[in-house]
Amino acid sequence: MKRNMIRGLLAVILATLVFAHPHSAASQMMRSCADRSEVVKFLDKNFAEKLTAVGLINQNAILEVYAAKSGTWTLIVTDVHGVSCFLLSGDSWETIPVPPGLDT
Repeated sequence: MKRNMIRGLLAVILATLVFAHPHSAASQMMRSCADRSEVVKFLDKNFAEKLTAVGLINQNAILEVYAAKSGTWTLIVTDVHGVSCFLLSGDSWETIPVPPGLDT
């Protein structure tokens, strides 16, 4: 129950951010979706962003986070056909290690 509430809240937040905060990575692409290899090359060449995190959405798509040492980040969804679409992007990405014994 609690997990479903958190997922619902995250979905609302993500949907809000998509419309409220377009980033330069998404705006520089003529299309919002392209072949995954093109998207990965674009993020690397223009922002030095590398794959940082990945998660399965369902049987048909995965969520990928690309981030750079400079702090820029981009969130994309890739489908089973290898098409990636930009969702969100921004600045000030930080990877925070979980201290041993800390239950998150």
